[in-house]
Amino acid sequence: MKNIPEKRSESGGLRGPAARDDECAERETLMMELTRLVQESVRASSWWERRGVDCSILTAAFISLPAGFVLLGSSQMMYFLLGLLVMGVAHAVITVKGTHLASHGALSESPAWAHFWAVFFIEVCGSFSARAGVQAHVKMHHAHTNVIGLGDSSTWKMPFLPRSVYLFIAPLAIPIITPVVAVGQLKGQSPLQIMRTVVCVCVGFFSQYYLLRCVSGLSCSSALLVMLLCRAMFSLPYIHVNIFQHIGLSMFSAASRPKRIYQMTHGVLNLPRNPVLDWTFGHSLISCHVEHHLFPFLSDNMCLKVKPIVSQFLKEKKLPYQEDGYASRLRLFFHRYQELMVFAPPITDLVGVQ
Repeated sequence: MKNIPEKRSESGGLRGPAARDDECAERETLMMELTRLVQESVRASSWWERRGVDCSILTAAFISLPAGFVLLGSSQMMYFLLGLLVMGVAHAVITVKGTHLASHGALSESPAWAHFWAVFFIEVCGSFSARAGVQAHVKMHHAHTNVIGLGDSSTWKMPFLPRSVYLFIAPLAIPIITPVVAVGQLKGQSPLQIMRTVVCVCVGFFSQYYLLRCVSGLSCSSALLVMLLCRAMFSLPYIHVNIFQHIGLSMFSAASRPKRIYQMTHGVLNLPRNPVLDWTFGHSLISCHVEHHLFPFLSDNMCLKVKPIVSQFLKEKKLPYQEDGYASRLRLFFHRYQELMVFAPPITDLVGVQ
């Protein structure tokens, strides 16, 4: 298991508990210092920077939907494919960027509106339970990042698949798997929450189906196929990104986890900026993932704005600021599939892998 090495004193002996307590306090002070710098940047930012940019991107995705439905009704293949692309991109923006921001309450300062947007984006648009989504992502993955058995991103449990299937074929089934998993997540919820989730998921699914039938003029089978293609268009990079940002990095035990700033800087990395994924998934899931895990309440645009502050601070304090390329992470996972498959036991084999 990842152990924080004991440092030796100038006299050569191991530092005792008191010294280790001082070190922990120092790390806590570092987090407080970084938080102060980030909060100053947030307070100095306008509403447009804090939320306006991201809300505009989401609004643009919704505005593009009518054009997508019309183009999908064209008999010309070029227009039909363009409609498919428009619908797929809009769906990715709404169901990845939108659900991610909504799950963190980053779309509104009002708790009531934040809850409304979480239900709308996660259940109506994303076909998943808002309560289960927030619990799994915010309360588990973020609170216990890379802690074995808790927040180790162990929700995709198919280690028996060959690496090529796991990386390039299985993710295409996400549109079908998501509502099925959502049904299983309803266990233990109140009857009112179950009813709300079922109604919202059905409203989202049948609204798109109805519009494809009535506006686009597609047959039943064609409408279902188009829905599958649109919803699966970005499923490959979605799974890849979720894997690449944490797998192969330091893992920790629940009994001896480090302070937050140590945990996040050692267990999270940033991918390079990507002109497509930056706007469909959001900066916090691509090039600002370290910033997002340190300050999950920030919007995508604010994560990008505070990125220079965070990176400079961590480097000055001799803390890791981990970055790696998409292709590099893909090669790592592909060639070390069995070793890096964190979802398959024994998970302790991953500990300490950098």
